[in-house]
Amino acid sequence: MMPSNKEIRAIAWPIVLSLIAQNIVNVTDTAFLGRLGSVALGASAIGGLFYIAIYMLGFGFGSGAQILIARRNGEGLYAETGRIANQTLLVLFLFGVVMVTAIQFTAPNTLQSAINSGDVASAAVEFTTIRIYGLFFAFANVAFRSFYVGIAKTRLLGYSAAVMAAINVFLDYALIFGHFGLPAMGIKGAALASVVAEAAAVVFTVIYTLRTININKYKIFTASLRHWKSLKQTADVSIWVMLQNFLSLGSWFVFFIIVEKSGELNLAASNIIRSIYMVLIIPILAFATAANTLVSNSIGTFGYRFTGAIIWRVSLQGLWFVVPLALAGTVLARPVVSIYTNNTNLINQTVAPLQLVCWVMILFNMAYILFQGVSATGNTRTTLLIEAVTIVVYLIYSWMVTVNWQLSITAIWTNEYLYFLMLGILSYLYFRFGNWHHKKL
Repeated sequence: MMPSNKEIRAIAWPIVLSLIAQNIVNVTDTAFLGRLGSVALGASAIGGLFYIAIYMLGFGFGSGAQILIARRNGEGLYAETGRIANQTLLVLFLFGVVMVTAIQFTAPNTLQSAINSGDVASAAVEFTTIRIYGLFFAFANVAFRSFYVGIAKTRLLGYSAAVMAAINVFLDYALIFGHFGLPAMGIKGAALASVVAEAAAVVFTVIYTLRTININKYKIFTASLRHWKSLKQTADVSIWVMLQNFLSLGSWFVFFIIVEKSGELNLAASNIIRSIYMVLIIPILAFATAANTLVSNSIGTFGYRFTGAIIWRVSLQGLWFVVPLALAGTVLARPVVSIYTNNTNLINQTVAPLQLVCWVMILFNMAYILFQGVSATGNTRTTLLIEAVTIVVYLIYSWMVTVNWQLSITAIWTNEYLYFLMLGILSYLYFRFGNWHHKKL
């Protein structure tokens, strides 16, 4: 049965709220650190993207688990959904131990060798070596997110993200500048605030789950790694999503390294653009997540006959949010940028590329929802291939425009149009000519 527009919004809206709350964290970090200067702003961009690139490995595993949870939920196998969620929580905890240990040893040399500016490199190391401890809590939140999105009960996401955002805003102000009797830690304070906020979100989510979820029905907190069959199925789907997400966010980390080679001003401008951009695309990410879980649930219940119609309907719903945001972002670009910095040169450098990026969101909406439809069919090797081909072209173009041709920051950000054009075309070609109807999970 086709989901109605109301049902689509019921799933997407709590995700929108959760992403708004999560991006308050990003906006707050950027706005506060912007008051410390372009070095802190640029270093937090690179350090933050380094963290996110690693985080997206865990998020990819969770996304693969979400596809399977949604499929089992559609099939009425509710106990299996809890088993998959709990295995995801255990696997991601172990993965977090490995990654935090490895990054503490490798991050300083990696960042210092990749960044031209010594000041930016030192600040990025300070930020990253504290921020990385947040992986333990971020991965736990990923596991719970996979469960709640997979069973189409997304209300928790808004609540937990609001808790995280409120604590992060308070601690950012207190720890960056030294208020309420706490030390002024600068960029290290921003990193510590985010770690504590993520931990608080985990505590809230556990309490919420124990109070609201039927443990006997879903068997949440009762499964273990001994259920090798379902763990293998999760790994078979998730490993490719992990790599795909790592490539996606890793490419943005590489992009910022490329931009850094054109100067600290361009790097600071790009960090502000990234921060605003991540807020503007919240509806796209939410509706894409809704499309993924609706398609997977529908396949589990009805087979493949509603797949195309669901993707199209969700895409149209997303456009109702995207077009007004693109218009608002274009008109209000200068006052919005002024929230982040009072540096006139930096404001002037940022406004034009931000206005350019606002209108890529229409293409982003259509391409990314279509791409998430490909992922929902379970053909995650295909999504990895599509992402890899797109990223290679994206990074080559970015290097040519930034380093070889030394064009303006506005020209550099045209790479977003190329990225989503390719992503959409390759996803469409897969649905048009691929053998996706016969994928079994």
